[in-house]
Amino acid sequence: MKILWITNVPFPEICNELKIKHPISGGWMHAGASMLIETNQNIKLAVASLYDGNELLLIEKYSIKYFLIPNKGGNNVYNHLLEKYFSEIKSMFKPDVIHIHGSEYPHSLAYIKACGNKNVVVSVQGLVSNYSSYYYLGGIVEKDLRKFRSIRDLIRNDSLLQQQKRMKVRGEYEIELLENVKHIIGRTNWDLSNAWALNPKAKYHFCNETLRPSFYKKRWKIENCKKYSIFLSQGHYPIKGIQQIIKALPIILQHYPETKVYVAGNDFINVSFYRRNGFARYLIYLMNKNQILKDHINFLGPLNETQMLEQFVFSHIFLCPSIIENSPNSLGEAQLVGTPCVASYAGGTMEMISDGDTGLLYRFEEIALLAKQICRIFENEEIANSLSEKAHKVAFSRHHRMNNAIQLNTIYKQIVNEGIFDIQGNSKIN
Repeated sequence: MKILWITNVPFPEICNELKIKHPISGGWMHAGASMLIETNQNIKLAVASLYDGNELLLIEKYSIKYFLIPNKGGNNVYNHLLEKYFSEIKSMFKPDVIHIHGSEYPHSLAYIKACGNKNVVVSVQGLVSNYSSYYYLGGIVEKDLRKFRSIRDLIRNDSLLQQQKRMKVRGEYEIELLENVKHIIGRTNWDLSNAWALNPKAKYHFCNETLRPSFYKKRWKIENCKKYSIFLSQGHYPIKGIQQIIKALPIILQHYPETKVYVAGNDFINVSFYRRNGFARYLIYLMNKNQILKDHINFLGPLNETQMLEQFVFSHIFLCPSIIENSPNSLGEAQLVGTPCVASYAGGTMEMISDGDTGLLYRFEEIALLAKQICRIFENEEIANSLSEKAHKVAFSRHHRMNNAIQLNTIYKQIVNEGIFDIQGNSKIN
């Protein structure tokens, strides 16, 4: 069976081939691809992704065949030039199933426009058509966003409100994509509900995700972590909720003054005036208002797989404070390692965490409850260890590499067989 994956980012071996920087996101797709091939030797897998080049490339020296598509004009607006490349790829590879990973970028729609929707399945990651509404601003009122606009925002035409408008445009392409496919893969009631609302006729297939290999190999232990440390995997946009932990810190620091917050990603707050964006200005205002010192919030720079693993092991708590999520892989990775988790009750996270059992939940706007949930773990090693152990067991089952690969294989067979057999199971082929 020939399977074509369409992904948002190139895989690591191609990054090495082209001598380009590895993307921080998307490593779980490469892990899933490896297990898919391992569990089914009859699978011939090709992966198509965009790259900064001038011509369509085909690289066949690896176990996966790679098509690299020129990314001219960026990936935030629809580019009709991509249609001819997808037509070429389909003609060259002749896939039995086309699996689009993620609906949030318009190149996914370009395949449908060029090649149709036969045997196409879309995996829902996030849904920008949903995120671009109220959620994108993370509960920050518009007048405050306008007040804190920076020179950088004005020069680059890149304020949060302008980013939100661009995401809304991407959301329109996403809606068109999902309305025009017959198969959708998801893993939560949240993505099921949203997919059903957009396209009730599409067949929904359930399949959990396989995570990056390192996170299956090492475990968190309370005696080895840095006490009173809180780790966030993202913080550069209000939708990810860093502003909420800043609001909660004054309460936490009353009880645990040693508390430190660590955030993956570049430090966009402590930069020169002209490089600072409006969201950074807003966070500085919040920190000053709440008397939060600079050394309470520490940015770690971009973290690769190994560095993320070490940070999970190092941290006392992993916090996922987003205003909306589907099923964040960072939360899955933290649970797999066993780092005690606190998360907002949003989107699909409530299915990843059973409150009080495999993590602690709070509503996004409930700052006092956020602070209390963190302090519950800080003050009680028994709770921390219990959350760690139970979350690991659930996450290991949810992200079981072999089971997920087998399930994905089953989905592909169902999609192919749908075109061969009628509803009574009779062959359509004479």
